[in-house]
Amino acid sequence: METKMKESQLVTKDQLFEHWEGHRRLTRRVIEAFPENELFTFNIGGMRPFGAIVQELLAIAEPGLKGIVTGDWQPFDESLKYSTKEELLEAWDRTTANLPSLWEQLKEERFQQTVLSFEQYEGTGISTLQYFVDNEIHHRGQGYVYLRALGIEPPFFWERE
Repeated sequence: METKMKESQLVTKDQLFEHWEGHRRLTRRVIEAFPENELFTFNIGGMRPFGAIVQELLAIAEPGLKGIVTGDWQPFDESLKYSTKEELLEAWDRTTANLPSLWEQLKEERFQQTVLSFEQYEGTGISTLQYFVDNEIHHRGQGYVYLRALGIEPPFFWERE
């Protein structure tokens, strides 16, 4: 007699997306907390300014999700396109507004399929999405350090509403 194991699901597709959106809301508040004159210039220990880091996050989120959904990967482009806080926040908001429709197109079987994102990172769809979130958390942590060095209290990391 053959035994079939039932796969258990710990997190639904929608719960995963809400988790990512919560991190994006928090990262937006970190961007807002930066003084305009420090966002693209202030750094510590040779790390990039937070404005440049945010442009990397923008280069990953929407193009990356689109790549997972469609299999069509554009080259990774984190070139500096924005030079003001307002432009950066507008780009962040535009990306945030575009993610739900892409997420709706994401078929759950893509989570277990292998993808090569941006011709650099090979993993499953789920591990690639987790990388996107982990990368954002990591870089937001740099933003927290910068804000504290500037004497600014960053938003509480657990408040993602």
